[in-house]
Amino acid sequence: MKNFDSIICVGQTPWEGDFQKAIVQLMTELSVRHRVLYIDYQYTLKDWMMSVTGRRVVPVGTLLHRVGALTKKTFENGSEVYVWVPPMMLPVNFLPAKLHDRLLQWNVNRLLKGIRRVMRQLDLKQPLVVNGMNPVIGLPMLNQLNECATIYYCFDEITLSPWMNRHGTRYEPLYLERVDAVVTTSETLCQAKSVLQPNAYCVKNGVNFDLFNQSRQLIDTEPAAAPVVGYLGTADDRINIDIVEHCIRTMPDVQFQFVGEVHEPKLTQRLSVYPNVAFIPPHQPAELPALLARMNAAMIPFVCNPHTYTIYPLKINEYLAAGLPVVSTPFSLLGDFDGVIQLASTPDQFAQALRNALGDTNPARIEERVTMAKSNSWERRAEEFEAVIRHMELA
Repeated sequence: MKNFDSIICVGQTPWEGDFQKAIVQLMTELSVRHRVLYIDYQYTLKDWMMSVTGRRVVPVGTLLHRVGALTKKTFENGSEVYVWVPPMMLPVNFLPAKLHDRLLQWNVNRLLKGIRRVMRQLDLKQPLVVNGMNPVIGLPMLNQLNECATIYYCFDEITLSPWMNRHGTRYEPLYLERVDAVVTTSETLCQAKSVLQPNAYCVKNGVNFDLFNQSRQLIDTEPAAAPVVGYLGTADDRINIDIVEHCIRTMPDVQFQFVGEVHEPKLTQRLSVYPNVAFIPPHQPAELPALLARMNAAMIPFVCNPHTYTIYPLKINEYLAAGLPVVSTPFSLLGDFDGVIQLASTPDQFAQALRNALGDTNPARIEERVTMAKSNSWERRAEEFEAVIRHMELA
């Protein structure tokens, strides 16, 4: 691989948002030592129409500019990331394959034209392209930006995602064969993707340690009316409702809090009838430490299936950075956390594990949890990602 003068990351998610995003955190840390241009989510006419009806928040003013918009994000450590929001694209995901592919090329040509303009503006000549879980747009972009190499950053199993698998199942195998390397966020994903791309590496999700560790300084010395078990993040069909409902019903003296968006209607339908359940709307990342500070334990009650088996959850290290004891189902390979978190498979086992966790207040145990999270910081993960780049340079 030739030397590169910058990193261009084609994101599949917006830079801004109500929760921590792996690709955003990774690029933020990489910007300490590299010039980074982040290509934001490619909003479509459908997104714009949803914003008009109030069903989605999108940067309408930015999208109405034909050439998109470029901004600079500056961080406390002095690093910076340029974020470019592309102009509006055509919605194509719902279309049948032949028509999808034809209109996709129109979108890609429009996107490439804008990226090249921004590259000239920032004097980026030979970038390393990192594609953040978007092989559909990545495949026709290959070798179009004078890139020295392309890395596919894969953080989910695309064949199991209802939205991405429509065309992603066609595009990802072709993309894997042509990129220079794939970096996954779990060992199981790495094993799966290495079948088509031998240059496969695992760099697991990290944690914004300094942010979530602030919870330790925010803990209220005045005891709460009831102990709190919390869940942070999107609540969707990954959650084992039977386990959660059993715990809520058999632990009426404990408050259960779900912080974040709820994408599975059954959760609110079945759980809202209990007085010891609270659904709290999403908060900006800076507001999360205060919420975690009010919790006494945290849970990851995921179902065990092929989808969750590929997950290395962001939230596990966020909980640990706050010093919280964690109870999880054995949904994936979680051996890294042996002795630090508790695993439970059945409703009765999970409820008992939560009881044990609520009493797990030994200072040495708290320090063990915090130390584990610190070793998994995004700063460390960025160093691991750079080790992958160096390996590619020597290959």
